[in-house]
Amino acid sequence: MMSAMANATYVPGFGNNVSTEAIPGALPIGRNSPQRPPFGLYAEQLSGTAFTAPRGENRRSWLYRLRPSADHRPFEPYAGAPLFRAASPSAPLAPNRLRWDPRALPVDPTDFVDGIATMLGNGAPEQLEGVAFHVYAANRDMTDRVFVDADGELLIIPETGRLTLLTELGRIDLAPGQIALIPRGVRFRVLLPDGEARGYLAENYGALFRLPELGPIGSNGLANARDFETPVAWFEDRDVATEVVQKYLGSLWSATLDHSPLDVVAWHGNLAPFRYDLARFNTIGTVSFDHPDPSIFTVLTSPSDVPGRANADFVIFPPRWMVAEDTFRPPWFHRNVMSEAMGLIHGAYDAKAGGFAPGGISLHNLMAGHGPDLASWQGATDADLEPHKITATMAFMVESCWPYRPTSHALANAQLDYDAVWTGFSKARIAG
Repeated sequence: MMSAMANATYVPGFGNNVSTEAIPGALPIGRNSPQRPPFGLYAEQLSGTAFTAPRGENRRSWLYRLRPSADHRPFEPYAGAPLFRAASPSAPLAPNRLRWDPRALPVDPTDFVDGIATMLGNGAPEQLEGVAFHVYAANRDMTDRVFVDADGELLIIPETGRLTLLTELGRIDLAPGQIALIPRGVRFRVLLPDGEARGYLAENYGALFRLPELGPIGSNGLANARDFETPVAWFEDRDVATEVVQKYLGSLWSATLDHSPLDVVAWHGNLAPFRYDLARFNTIGTVSFDHPDPSIFTVLTSPSDVPGRANADFVIFPPRWMVAEDTFRPPWFHRNVMSEAMGLIHGAYDAKAGGFAPGGISLHNLMAGHGPDLASWQGATDADLEPHKITATMAFMVESCWPYRPTSHALANAQLDYDAVWTGFSKARIAG
């Protein structure tokens, strides 16, 4: 039996073809599906894109495992995780700005899956477009159970507490300040080395997240492919009853196996989980005046069918120097065709003086006017414009071309009168 607590090891690169084996000789050479794979393993392809996707966009991996993943009984409805559900697509949606306090850590024993609450969503898994925004809060390891999301890939963004992700394709150790992506269809278990954890999930139903094009920036900058880390092969050989909880078309389902499905002994391909340290992001900014658009902070993007319009962008606001002359340096007042769901990993956000805490969320949907609150605006307006560095902060945004619909749980728990942060602005004086 392979130990679940063995040290995690990684290989660098984003979307690279990786070949890795936990036992020497487990990878077939020269054939993906030989008649007799080594050690009697079963060959299985995991496809993240259509077979006929262009070569540069095709994502798939070949897995060599102790048992085929087809070995399971029928799924039944899962009664747990009552807040992990799709947003309602039918209720009228007010164009209001919304904000939420951090979610409280659970008192009762709650693992990662049961601790997920869906806050926002758009699109639909069956249409292969859209994104959902969740939070998680947990205080117990997942024991003899795994989770798999058939609806989309999961971007995991810890806010407090480390996670150990035991996946079919390897182990990932994850801390606040790092992110991990679990591809659609990959089974995984979550352990809590610190005993409790809280954070965010972006569930992408659409085109796979990828690095954005750099255009005039050139060949370097933003997130670099070499800084993404893919785990090497690791597996469990455990013949114990293991529950598989699967998300499918917005609902949760459960089936019990007589073994651990984390039994991939070797794999090769370019579809795999990865982690990324946000501190490695190479931030781009102006050295003269005015702001570049916030798209310069994009770490990952999921394109839509319209060129230049993202199904989902994962954008961060990291520590950075502010040097622009004669420029209002925080984000200006704006209304966007894109909708913004925002979170805070640590520190403070430079456009809000209060009310937006680590673990919290804000939502500014399509064409909702927003920007700095009165105190932030006044401070930035009166500031002496010397170069200064924004430090000890990490905010992020999951931006989408589709408006987000809050769940009923989210609407019932939103901050009261968030709109009040924009009151008190005096009328501009025009000489007459």
